Amino acid sequence: MPEVIFNGPAGRLEGRYQPSKEKSAPIALILHPHPQFGGTMNNQIVYQLFYMFQKRGFTTLRFNFRGIGRSQGEFDHGAGELSDAASALDWVQSLHPDSKTCWVAGYSFGSWIGMQLLMRRPEIEGFMSIAPQPNTYDFSFLAPCPSSGLIINGEADKVAPEKDVNGLVEKLKTQKGILITHRTVANANHFFNGQVETLMSECEDYLDRRLNGELVPEPAAKRIR
Repeated sequence: MPEVIFNGPAGRLEGRYQPSKEKSAPIALILHPHPQFGGTMNNQIVYQLFYMFQKRGFTTLRFNFRGIGRSQGEFDHGAGELSDAASALDWVQSLHPDSKTCWVAGYSFGSWIGMQLLMRRPEIEGFMSIAPQPNTYDFSFLAPCPSSGLIINGEADKVAPEKDVNGLVEKLKTQKGILITHRTVANANHFFNGQVETLMSECEDYLDRRLNGELVPEPAAKRIR
């Protein structure tokens, strides 16, 4: 798994990158938790997500946001980190011009950044939002959410209470033309302590079903002229 350094908006960014053998393979970008609370690209869940996509033939990248590890710059409360993520996707796409589609998977703070990136990049066709925090971060920009995806949270999450995540899911589920899949991991906290295996099996099941052409949203009703 090659270590890579590429240019970001605030200096160099450090990542781990695994290209697919297929030139036109989709890209997966994995985004880590909050930089000021110990989040790095080596977080166990980020690491497992990286390998989940890699094993399924994706060209895969995880990286450290600005100010973490060997990535230059300073924490920027989300705005700069979104620019970092966009630069990371640009970098992979420059190496894989035949890749037409992309997935983004983010955990905690990373899920908030990932959902913002989703709004800006039409080539992102699927997302995984793990333990999002709609009680802390504003998700109102998802109007409308452009792609189908998975939202998964822990039943006993005190950082992002279940009722807040449920509110976000219900809002997104009213949108036509996309399919939001929601899973809750029983008894799991925000860090999925002792439950990472369960979390990953849910993510794998979702990704496999999407890749098999399942979980297709109902077509929007045609207007009668």
